[in-house]
Amino acid sequence: MKNIYLSDAGPKVSPAIYGFYRWNSITNVSQTMEKIVNLCLELGINTFDHGDSYGSYHCEEAFGNLIGKGTIKRKDVVLFTKCGRNLPNDLNSEIRVPHYNTSAEHIIKSVDGSLKKLKTDYIDIFLLDHLDPISDLEQTAQALENLKRSGKIRNIGVANFSVFEHQLLATYLSTPIVTNHVELNLLNVEALDNGQVDYIKQRYMRPLASTPLAGGRIAKGDDPQAKRIRKKLEELSPKYHVDIESIAAAWLIKLGALPLIGTTDENRIRNIANAFSIDLDHQDWYDLYNTTRGKNGSDF
Repeated sequence: MKNIYLSDAGPKVSPAIYGFYRWNSITNVSQTMEKIVNLCLELGINTFDHGDSYGSYHCEEAFGNLIGKGTIKRKDVVLFTKCGRNLPNDLNSEIRVPHYNTSAEHIIKSVDGSLKKLKTDYIDIFLLDHLDPISDLEQTAQALENLKRSGKIRNIGVANFSVFEHQLLATYLSTPIVTNHVELNLLNVEALDNGQVDYIKQRYMRPLASTPLAGGRIAKGDDPQAKRIRKKLEELSPKYHVDIESIAAAWLIKLGALPLIGTTDENRIRNIANAFSIDLDHQDWYDLYNTTRGKNGSDF
């Protein structure tokens, strides 16, 4: 894969990104991390998405250990990390209830912690995961700007922001927001229908689509929508000579989105990588879109 610009303000990332957001129940984190990272690099995926709480607060450190022992070189990878979501856990007894915190104090503490765990002196893209409605936005923005000026972070992004939240934070910043991670797949097109994708494109960014395979529902879900879309994908599979999951990912790519991979299933990772070889037909894209929305030719 050839790296591409994430937005008109940069930086360059691989067209598919691997994220550790589903790693809370992973056992043998270090061993699994090395295997998955090496597979991604083999496939041309050199961009990795972290969060301070991912893997029950262990993923950043495990990834940093790979850098520390020379398994991967820092200059060869692009790193995202984020803060905002706080979940009760054994390592942080002060977190009593699930909550968001995007205060200046929390952001600065999180960035310093992430830098230490990742064994790096800069983060390529630092994101706020959800917007805390009771944080002081002026101070939040100032903290982000100061961290960027210091070189600790090189770009600012957001995750799971609505259009209005995205616009609100942008009014307080003098530097551009370069990405917004939104849940988007063939079984959840809300971001396409509610204006999130349109606004991301209006700001000259590429949408990052988390859960591109709907957490496995596309291949194995037994609900009516999953069965309906899987049947359509199976009809299209012989035409493109690929797995149905590759076509599902190609649907996102046709939209201009970058799939944010979360699975540890090696076949699924390969299926998403294979999607970049598919030139999905214009009408096939709409056939899938209409199918997931339960529409047919008469009610288009």
